[in-house]
Amino acid sequence: MISADELQALESTVLPALERHHLRILAHGLRTLQAAAGRRSGPLPDEAALQRWAEDQAQLQADPGFRSSFLGQLAGLSGQLSAIAAERGCEPLDLQLDDLIAWAVHSAEARISSPQPRMPG
Repeated sequence: MISADELQALESTVLPALERHHLRILAHGLRTLQAAAGRRSGPLPDEAALQRWAEDQAQLQADPGFRSSFLGQLAGLSGQLSAIAAERGCEPLDLQLDDLIAWAVHSAEARISSPQPRMPG
C-alpha cells in the first residue's frame, strides 16, 4: 500500500495528470508485488507465487475472473518495472518511489525535448 506521504510525493511532481496517474499505478503495482513477494528487495515473484498470494487475498477470492485479470495487469506492470530497474541498475523490487518519479520525469523531459514532426502548412 502506498502511504499518504508517498502519494503526496507523487502528486507534487510537475508531471501532467495522465503521467502522474501512470506513476501512481506503477507505485501501487510495485507495492503490490513487494507484498506478494513478502520482501522489498530482489527479483519479482514468479507466477506461482503471485497466484498463491492472490488466492489468499479476501477481496480477490470471490471473483476468479477479476483475480485472473488483476494478475494479468500485474504481469504488465512487472514488465514495466523490470525495464525501469534495468535502467537504474537494480532488481525490480529494489525500486523506490524516488526511482519511479525520476524515471517518469526523465521520460517526460525526453519526450518534450525530442524533435516534433512539423505539420504541413
